[in-house]
Amino acid sequence: MIVPLGEAVADTCGGKAGALGTLLRAGLPVPDGFVLPYAAYRAAVRDLDRRAVETRPVHAAVIDAVGRALRELGDPPVAVRSSAAGEDTGQASAAGQYESFLAVRGTAGVAHAVRACWASLFSPRAIDYRDASGRPAGDPAMAVIVQRHLDAEVSGVMFTPADADDPTLIEASWGLGPSVVGGQVAPDAYRVAGDGSVTRTVGDKRTRLDRHGARLVVSEVPIRAREQQAIDDATAERLAGLGRRIAAVLGGPQDIEWAIADGRLWVLQARPVTATPPPPRVAPAATAAVLSGIPGSHGTVTGAARIVRGPGDFARVRAGDILVCPFTDPAWTPLLRVVAGVVTETGGVLSHAAIVAREQAIPAVLGVPDAMSRLRDDTVLTIDGTAGTVTAAG
Repeated sequence: MIVPLGEAVADTCGGKAGALGTLLRAGLPVPDGFVLPYAAYRAAVRDLDRRAVETRPVHAAVIDAVGRALRELGDPPVAVRSSAAGEDTGQASAAGQYESFLAVRGTAGVAHAVRACWASLFSPRAIDYRDASGRPAGDPAMAVIVQRHLDAEVSGVMFTPADADDPTLIEASWGLGPSVVGGQVAPDAYRVAGDGSVTRTVGDKRTRLDRHGARLVVSEVPIRAREQQAIDDATAERLAGLGRRIAAVLGGPQDIEWAIADGRLWVLQARPVTATPPPPRVAPAATAAVLSGIPGSHGTVTGAARIVRGPGDFARVRAGDILVCPFTDPAWTPLLRVVAGVVTETGGVLSHAAIVAREQAIPAVLGVPDAMSRLRDDTVLTIDGTAGTVTAAG
């Protein structure tokens, strides 16, 4: 019923849990925890319409097992994360498509989060992602990871290189990781070369996410801190070194979520890199007709701008539009089956939305300042996701 995280393997616990188990066994810094394997999910949905799992109470035996496992951890706040079949593979990351929860307390809270992870297998965005990725229909299954929650001072994402001559890419921002992986901030970006030299671009990190008691709270970052590096160059080098160790253990380039808590580096997730981002470009000066951002996903496309502020605007999006938005929440994944390209105001090239755009070969330009106010619906745009430019027709 419960598998210690250090014993998890992909065949029974999913790729995400399997990778973390491998790293723990290799002595790498992964927060301890446990896994409810596929078997627990399958027992929960046996003889049920699978979608009904969201409303069915978690079985008492599962609750008892979770309670015992939490007590063995010392009953701390925990992170509850999906580990689905077909997730975190070399062919499809499913980045952000299934539910995860931070700062969960107590047996009842964990049981509720586990049920929500199970149910997210059948969310519209997850079904659409599996269809777009060509994943076999089959019978999807969901394992769930429960780990100690880390109150991170700084978090981010790192891509390790496929070639020793290529740099390690790192994005970092203040607070907990969803700000970076969800594209809700303009993170600091670091490139650590093989010789250890570091180049950096400091982002305008306007908000941060932190745990306050049992709640997650978004707060504004003071102006001075927005322009400070979230990590120094020495820490970037340490991260790159850790990334090389992880890639060696897991056997290939890795997309790694990391955090710093109490001054210590931690690994929260590691999965194969499915699509590498475009290299950085020297951005041209913005003009009335040309806006500049971060190259997010290769390719050039022309279409009508469609300003989308939230789900209430989804119905206005037509096939071939250029999606212009503050950032792309994972719930917006179905739009990526419709639009021809993406422009965001915030977010980095290692965010979930950028990863999915690259997997689906949709050009994307990220971090375009004030794109929502500078562009108008139905304006014809040409976006170059390799160069990071957005050009409006005259």
